Amino acid sequence: MQLYKNQHIKIYNSLTGKKEAFKTINEGYVGMYVCGPTVYSNVHLGNVRTFMSFDMIFRYLKHLDYKVRYVRNITDAGHLENDADVGEDKITKKARLEEIEPMEIVQRYTVDFHNVLNRFNFLPPSIEPTATGHIIEQIELINTIIENGFGYEVNGSVYFDVHKYNETNNYGILSKRKLEDLIHNTRALDGQSDKKNPQDFALWKKAEPTHIMRWPSPWSDGFPGWHLECTAMSTKYLGNQFDIHGGGMDLKFPHHECEIAQNQAAKGQAPVNYWMHANMLELNGTRMSKSSGNYINPAELLSGKNDIMSKAYNPNVIRFFMMQSAYRSVLDLTDNGLLASEKGFNRLMNAVDDLDNLKSSNTSSFDVKAWKQSCYNAMNDDFNTPILIANLFEAVNHINAIKEGNTTISPEDLELFKNAIHTFVFDLLGLNNAQDTTEETDKLSGAVALLIKLRQEARANKDFALSDKIRDELAEVGITLNDSREGTTFSTN
Repeated sequence: MQLYKNQHIKIYNSLTGKKEAFKTINEGYVGMYVCGPTVYSNVHLGNVRTFMSFDMIFRYLKHLDYKVRYVRNITDAGHLENDADVGEDKITKKARLEEIEPMEIVQRYTVDFHNVLNRFNFLPPSIEPTATGHIIEQIELINTIIENGFGYEVNGSVYFDVHKYNETNNYGILSKRKLEDLIHNTRALDGQSDKKNPQDFALWKKAEPTHIMRWPSPWSDGFPGWHLECTAMSTKYLGNQFDIHGGGMDLKFPHHECEIAQNQAAKGQAPVNYWMHANMLELNGTRMSKSSGNYINPAELLSGKNDIMSKAYNPNVIRFFMMQSAYRSVLDLTDNGLLASEKGFNRLMNAVDDLDNLKSSNTSSFDVKAWKQSCYNAMNDDFNTPILIANLFEAVNHINAIKEGNTTISPEDLELFKNAIHTFVFDLLGLNNAQDTTEETDKLSGAVALLIKLRQEARANKDFALSDKIRDELAEVGITLNDSREGTTFSTN
């Protein structure tokens, strides 16, 4: 029997504002879409937290024997600088500043995105579509919206008519905003905009002569609006209606609100049953901001090369720190918080290491099955990882008590206990007990650089015996020194 039939999840649905029993559209199958990154810069640590939350959810759904199709897109075109549909495409702007092709920017930061997520032990999504790979689908979607009376074309650009849509639907159903309030709080058009109303949003933008990223369409050479791509890709791979749509809290309005409107206008139905939003990551109690200097990126946090934290942190420690907070809670990243998580993580890993050396007895003095179900209960309650971790530290206490002979466990229960701990720690929380390979490479580079310096000093002092000894002994462990006019480098065999 599939595990999901015995473990019943409740999910906080942003659409209704309450926890609801999770019931899939098709039994045993889950369709989940999560808004991915716009690849014009290094991935933000706050984005890492959001994607980590949905990685954990993906892991748990798979563990419960659901067949999960997890789609997470790459936004590689058409994302303007603000939600008023003006300004410059962020990718094109970065390419112009660096005087390179926009797709070079896309490639660079897509690689960075994957590298960062790999260091935090993410599972890859089932499908990772790109906006530029789905231009045809987006054009077809715009045509349908226009045919249904909710889109209009002006001077080669196409806009979604929010006022027309709101006559028969509820624009604001997700964010709980009312169109009347939006109208009241919006400045009047300056006469230069093609929009009928300031609340309307772009489905297609005509490209200016200097705009590099452009595609032919029935209306103009241009590019799709930001909101459109997610509607096109989610429905292509998950159907007109699917189970879960996730993203950061900052995307609820206008991005997700516009997705609902587009789908309703084109397909005549709401696209998603459960909207899930991960909350924000703060740094030392205030919002992260590059302009204010209150900012740290993943590479700086992992390397320790920053002025905010006292040391470098292993990606497992950072992941453990993030899992100690519920995904819907604001999380404050602090040095003290990370230091505490490092101690907790090491304590948990030491206990896991001790599992293989525990001795069993004829009987068990604690209820392993009840403890295991308490872990499931935590995850079933809207993926409550802090309660799960509290239960894991209860297990740590049991492990230590068994070691000291104060608690007993039967052979059958010991096997159940081991399997459950490994499942929750490694498979579901996504932790591992290995050193970060990049961290180890950095340490190796530093050690070899020191030996190269000592060898150079030996050669300068005409101590060729020591110089040769350093070179030969490094070669014996698979490290080859390469001397050139520019200096000495090394390679590993």
